[in-house]
Amino acid sequence: MWKKISMLWTVIRGDARLMLRAWKHPGAPNWFKPAVVGMALYVVSPIDLIPDAIPLLGVMDDLVLIPLAMRFVLDRLPASVRADIVRTTV
Repeated sequence: MWKKISMLWTVIRGDARLMLRAWKHPGAPNWFKPAVVGMALYVVSPIDLIPDAIPLLGVMDDLVLIPLAMRFVLDRLPASVRADIVRTTV
């Protein structure tokens, strides 16, 4: 499981930092924190769309679904929150 998390971290590092800044932002919408918690639970949950027992496909679904979900959630943030978290990144 740690190998899966470390591979996932290399793929989503930038978006994860943006999500952390958005988590701390006071203007983040109410749905944002449950969405982030849901994504984290999916990563550590033994129940996957494709089981990890299948050698390559089991990890690939996480490497595809989690970055897509993160980008989807970040794109749904209000423009003011997005501008603030991106401005603090640069």
